[in-house]
Amino acid sequence: MESGGLTVGKGLATALSAALQARFGPRFQAGEALRAQHAATTTWIAPQPPDAVVFPETTAEVAELVGLCAAAGVAMVPFGAGTSLEGQVNAPHGGVSVDLSRMDRIVAVHAEDMDAVVQPGVTRSRLNAHLRDTGLFFPLDPGADATLGGMAATRASGTTAVRYGTMRDAVLALEAVLPDGSVIRTGGRARKSAAGYDLTRLLVGSEGTLGIITELTLRLQGIPEAVLALRCSFPDTVSACETVIATLQCALPMARIELLDALTVRAVNAYSGLDLPETPLLLTEFHGSPAGVAETAETFTAIAQDHGGHGFAQATTPEERTRLWQARHDVFWAGLGLRPGAKGISTDACVPVSRLAECLRAAEAKAAELGLIAPIAGHVGDGNFHNLILIDPDSAAERKAAETYIGWLNDLAISMEGTCTGEHGVGQGKQAYLAREAGPALRAMAAIKAALDPHNIMNPGKILPAPASGAGR
Repeated sequence: MESGGLTVGKGLATALSAALQARFGPRFQAGEALRAQHAATTTWIAPQPPDAVVFPETTAEVAELVGLCAAAGVAMVPFGAGTSLEGQVNAPHGGVSVDLSRMDRIVAVHAEDMDAVVQPGVTRSRLNAHLRDTGLFFPLDPGADATLGGMAATRASGTTAVRYGTMRDAVLALEAVLPDGSVIRTGGRARKSAAGYDLTRLLVGSEGTLGIITELTLRLQGIPEAVLALRCSFPDTVSACETVIATLQCALPMARIELLDALTVRAVNAYSGLDLPETPLLLTEFHGSPAGVAETAETFTAIAQDHGGHGFAQATTPEERTRLWQARHDVFWAGLGLRPGAKGISTDACVPVSRLAECLRAAEAKAAELGLIAPIAGHVGDGNFHNLILIDPDSAAERKAAETYIGWLNDLAISMEGTCTGEHGVGQGKQAYLAREAGPALRAMAAIKAALDPHNIMNPGKILPAPASGAGR
C-alpha cells in the first residue's frame, strides 16, 4: 500500500527489485539472514528488517540508488556498522538498507592542515592506523569500532569528548546525497566559514533522516608527546561527581574522565580480570608534555583527595592504558554478567555538570525503588552517563519497570536543563522525550524534514514521529 507517497508493505515491487538487481548485481541482496543482520538491535527495541540490502561503492551509485527508490516511493535506511542503540537502523516501513561499508576509502590526508577526507565506511580504528606515521590521530572514541559516517550521522562522541568534543566539532565538511538524489557538499577544508547556513551541522546528528553522507572532511589532532592514565576510588558516586565538578572548574586539561559506579566496577573485574576496588571509580587520562601531564595529574590527585579519593594508580605504558580503557569500553558486556540470562537495556542522559551529582543520586535511588539492577558508567566530564538496566526478558513487570525508569530519567534530565540523550541519539526510542525537550522547536525540525524529504523516504520513523496521515507526508 501507499501512504503520502511512501510505499509501505512487505517486499519490494517487482520493477524496483529488477532495476536494483540489474544495476547492482550481487551487491543487491534480499536474503532473510542478511536483512535480519541489518536490523539487529542491542537493546530493547525490536528489530524491523528491510526488504533488501544494497552495497553501493561510490557517491554516484548512492545517488542512482536514491533516485530509483525515490521514484518508487520506497524508504531507505543508511547503515554503517550497526552499533547504534536507539533503533536507528530499523526499517519500520521496509524498503532498502543502504550499507555503506564498501565505501571505505581514505581519500586524502593533509598532514600540514591536520585534516583527512574519508568515505563513510572507514572505521575510526582504521583511520588511526593509517595516520600512525603522520604524528596525527582522530581522537573521538565511542568505544565501538563504528564507521565514521555512522558516527557523523548520530553525532557520536565518547570518552575523549571532554577535551576533543564530539562529531559536531570534528567534521569540517561533508558530501551527502539528498532524498531527491542530488549531491551536495557542505563547505570545504577551511577551519571556519561565515558563508550561508551551517548545513554540515544540520546533517551531523540527523541520523540519516535528511540524506546519506558519502564523504567526510575530518579535523585531526597531534598525537600527544605524553599520555598518562590514572584511576582512583571514592566512597560514593556523589564524591566522585564532586571531584569532576571541581576538576573542571579548575580548568584542568583532562583528556578523559569516566565514572564507573560500584556495580559496574564489580562487573568489570569479573569480565576483564581486573582487581579494582569495588567502590565508585574515576578513570582519567591526561595528554600533553611529560611535565604538563605530571603537573596535571598531581593537581587532579589533590582535588580528588579533598573529596575522599583514594587508591590512586597510574598506567603509563600503552599496554596498561589499553587494558584499562578496553575494560571501560566493555562495560555493556561486563554488566550482563551481573545477572546471567538477563536482557540489557542501555539508555543515556546528559545534564549540566553542576547537576550531575544530584542526578546520579536520584537515579540510584529510583532504580532501588523500582527493584532494578541498573549499573551506571559515564563520560562525566561533560555530564553524560549511561545506565544498563538488567531485566528478565520474559517478565512484563520488569519490562514495565524499565520503561518507567527510562521515562523518569529522561524527564529528570530535561527538568535539570539537560537532554534526553547525550550521545545515543533519538532514533525510535526517544521520540517522546525529544518532543518534551524541544517543545515548539520540534515544528522547525519537522519543517526542515518536510522541505528536504517531502515524501518521508529517508530513514522514516526516526527522530520525528510519523505524520498523522501515516508514514508518508
